[in-house]
Amino acid sequence: MSAHPNGIPPSSQASTHDIELPPDGAEERVPSAFPTVFSWDYRIRHEELLRLYEKGKTLQWNASTDIDWSIDVDPERLTVEELDIVDSLLALPERLDLPRRRALDHHFNGWLLSQFLHGEQGALLATAQIVNTVPWTEGKFYAANQVADEARHVEVYRRYLTEKLGVSYPVNRHLHTLLDQIISDSRWDMIYLGMQIMVEGLALAAFGLMRFTAANEPLIQQITSYVMRDEARHVAFGVLSLQDLYTKEMTSTELKEREEFVIEATMLMRDRLLMEDIWPRLGLDAKLWLPWSLHTPFMVGFRQILFSKIVPNLKRLGLLTPRVRKTFAELQILEFESYPDSTEESETAMPPALMAFFTRMQAAGVQFPGLALTA
Repeated sequence: MSAHPNGIPPSSQASTHDIELPPDGAEERVPSAFPTVFSWDYRIRHEELLRLYEKGKTLQWNASTDIDWSIDVDPERLTVEELDIVDSLLALPERLDLPRRRALDHHFNGWLLSQFLHGEQGALLATAQIVNTVPWTEGKFYAANQVADEARHVEVYRRYLTEKLGVSYPVNRHLHTLLDQIISDSRWDMIYLGMQIMVEGLALAAFGLMRFTAANEPLIQQITSYVMRDEARHVAFGVLSLQDLYTKEMTSTELKEREEFVIEATMLMRDRLLMEDIWPRLGLDAKLWLPWSLHTPFMVGFRQILFSKIVPNLKRLGLLTPRVRKTFAELQILEFESYPDSTEESETAMPPALMAFFTRMQAAGVQFPGLALTA
């Protein structure tokens, strides 16, 4: 049922908190030189892409009326008992008093959702470029459909951050670098690879993790459910669009350029997950907290699960080369190569490190409503 039966969101729901801006201000212009390609024969070359397009048309949703924005959100809702259980497993590098500990949880969620917001804007701009550059009619159909999806995702995260959470962060510098590289590239397949496979693949896994980390927050669960449904199609679109090109048509020199990009993008995405933006905002010593974010088992598992879709998708595309495999082995994410890719399974598998963490939390009394912790 729609949250607003008349289909019109209340006019009083204006933003109550502005989104934090990066140092250079509210607007950034990125030069690009991508070509615009007309397809005059209108033939359908990839029936599986047309099926995804049809599926996308039937699964449209309205961010204003299908989300229940009347749900109250308490961003510092965890009890002392719950925090004690969590902290005993997280092994924080220093003990925080209750207000600062709740603020840390609040800011972690604000930082994570802010990066979702910025990534979705990147996907919005990149997908608009794909409409112009992809040479197939059915690819243009699907990309146009995805543009509407991405606009809706920007809408819901902007609204959640400004009206419900009240804490936001500028785009992380590593994510910013990656988005700039993708948007400024003139090759349509690099836009697909960067956005559909790397950035959206990581986001899909992150949304899956939100079902655990925010299990008791019904509004973000609603949003996550809708967004994940869209993102699963987007990532599958990228895999289906690139697999023949990369496995049958490209030269070794061209594939080496894609290999280099995958390695660089992986390192940028790893570095964006270190939460370095949070520590100075809360007055915490980065010399203590940065090593913790690198090495504590929960954060290792957190980074692992975010690559759980990227690795098998790259394998399907023939990009899990010896150099890429070496990088992934060093980052402890190569184990995901045997997992189903996004054309086979949209759900995100839980890596062992996080499975053990959440199982211990559940055994200690922290509940995850509606979720079954199974390997």
